[in-house]
Amino acid sequence: MRARNATAIVALVLVGFAVKLFFIPAPSAEAEARNSLDISRMHVGKYLPVQKLHDMSFVYSHED
Repeated sequence: MRARNATAIVALVLVGFAVKLFFIPAPSAEAEARNSLDISRMHVGKYLPVQKLHDMSFVYSHED
């Protein structure tokens, strides 16, 4: 009897989720360009520091 009740509850949850997806679709992602910035104007006349980077992405340990 408990297995039948659990199966009915799982079936109701799945049907409810499917109905929600059918009637209430997810909103599509759209980029908003109303606050676009021109970054080149922000850095005019400023001397930015050079970042020192120790890139080890192509260094392999060669062991025999």
